[in-house]
Amino acid sequence: MSRFQGDAGLTIRMTTVMFLLGALFVGLIVALMFVMPAQWAPIIGIVGLGIAWWQWYASDTLAMRAMGAREVSAQEAPELHAMIDRLCALADMPKPRVGIAHTDMPNAFATGRSPKRSAVVVTTGIMQRLTAEELEGVLAHELSHVAHRDVLVMTVASSAGIVAGMLSRGSQYGAYAGGGRRDNNNGLPVWLVVLLVSLAVYAVSWLLLRMLSRYRELAADRAGAQLTMKPGALASALQKITGEISAIPSRDLRSSQAMNAFFIAPAISGQSLRTLTSTHPSLEQRLEQLARIEAELGRPTQ
Repeated sequence: MSRFQGDAGLTIRMTTVMFLLGALFVGLIVALMFVMPAQWAPIIGIVGLGIAWWQWYASDTLAMRAMGAREVSAQEAPELHAMIDRLCALADMPKPRVGIAHTDMPNAFATGRSPKRSAVVVTTGIMQRLTAEELEGVLAHELSHVAHRDVLVMTVASSAGIVAGMLSRGSQYGAYAGGGRRDNNNGLPVWLVVLLVSLAVYAVSWLLLRMLSRYRELAADRAGAQLTMKPGALASALQKITGEISAIPSRDLRSSQAMNAFFIAPAISGQSLRTLTSTHPSLEQRLEQLARIEAELGRPTQ
């Protein structure tokens, strides 16, 4: 437990997404049992569970490696560590590992399987552009992801999409051409059935993760702003980050887009993505929410 404000809506959504993706994964295995050679289904199930376990166990290391980030000590980044120390004391939570990614793109993310095994990473670009108060707002946002454990759910839940993607690629390259139960009944070819099922699983998991991702960003904005009592600082940081990301070359943004769901702001040029496909709520939504929190905090107590 921490002093970050809980969010019942986030808890319900995380539980629902995990349940639906679990059911989807089971349904995928059952469906494949009817169209593939009997020995394949257990192998796919074991591989899928192995991927989910590995993503859970090594999520902090994998995410940092994906961004080229490295852990820094208090001697290497004293101001950053001091800021996180203050916020963790205020939130009454364990201090995560602290990492820095050397890239001009201004961004930050949190990762890890639990509050005791987590990491908060900032880029050199965000440290150069934000004031201390704005950076504190960003760090409070990221620490709330750790406290809410939503980053763990996002990491593990992505396993269903990864397994479905592997299956669809295998079917396209003829990995299941050896025949299956449908081959002898003049039905659809096994590779086509596998492709259709895996694409359906991938599409559903993709939509579920984006719905959760958008809500969890709003929840982290709320919790972070209420912890620091400075929603205006986070609002200012989000405006700066979004504006500066738009100026980053598209080539550099594409190299980081696999991490979009974990960033505080997506690595895209402009804000052209539709709500259905975006990993984040619009900047307008986030600023409106922070303005409401600012107004509530400014009200005199009765």
